[in-house]
This record gives sequence, C-alpha cells and structure tokens, in this order.
Amino acid sequence: MTLPSLAEIEQLAAARGLLLRLQVKQALAVTTLRVVVARSREGQGPLLLGELKGWALPLQAGLQLDTMRVQGKDTQGVGPLIWAATFAWALEATPCRSARLLAIRDNDQQHRRLVRYFRQLGFEPVREVGAAAMDLPLRLVWGGAGVLMRGDIVAGLQRISRRL
Repeated sequence: MTLPSLAEIEQLAAARGLLLRLQVKQALAVTTLRVVVARSREGQGPLLLGELKGWALPLQAGLQLDTMRVQGKDTQGVGPLIWAATFAWALEATPCRSARLLAIRDNDQQHRRLVRYFRQLGFEPVREVGAAAMDLPLRLVWGGAGVLMRGDIVAGLQRISRRL
C-alpha cells in the first residue's frame, strides 16, 4: 500500500470543501505542530471543525501528541484527515517514526472510549500514569492521569488511509 503524502491529503480535504492547514514552529530542538481542519464560509472566517496539537523532538520516538478535538456539525471524516496529515507530516518532516499520547482519564466511560479509539489507530498501552512520584513529569506534560500509549506512525497512516 502506497502511503499518501501530506500534499495528497490536503488535496483530498480541498475536494471535500475543507481547509486543512498545519502550523509548524521551531524553537531550538522542539517543533510544535497544530493541525486544523475548517470549512470556508461565505463572507465570514473559516469555521473550525477539528484540531490536533503536539510537538516533535528530533528522535525516532519523538512525536508527542497532546490535544485532539473535533467539534460542530457535519464533521464526518475530519478526524481521519487530521490523523493522516499529522502522520504524513511526521514522516516527511521529522525523523519520528513512533508517537506517544495520553488517553486521559476524566471518567471511566470516556476513558474506555479513548483507549478503544486510539487502539483503532494502532496505539498500544505502555503504562498507567497516575499519582506516583515518577508520574509527575508525565502528568505535567499531558495535564492529567491516564494510559500512556505509543503507536507506529507508518502503521497509523496505513490504518487511517483506509478511512479517507
């Protein structure tokens, strides 16, 4: 299976009437990333439908994903576009080949849904992040407790490409 490029994913979004944009900033060895999907509106600014925030270190396991949100009406396909663009960008612009994220534990039902969703993208649990002293740095980074998960970026792009 040939993996789609970031340019191809942007074209796919445009064909659906959506704007897909990446905001990338470099500060020393850290690259911050914000991926947004919006819908153009006549006479108004674009309507934000979804976004993902994260950062990358110049390491094979350096992609850290933080906030993923899809909101509003008619958001079918927004999530897959965001994930595909994120994975394609990482493969094209960084040495990162695996990503980490935290399936936050706000409440048990939502947490189970998040873990299931991230598993569908190819992420696997690494360990629980809780109240232990050794968890404090991770809690500060991600802002809470939950399950730390790691996923292969190539496999993630392969999986999500089927849903585009």
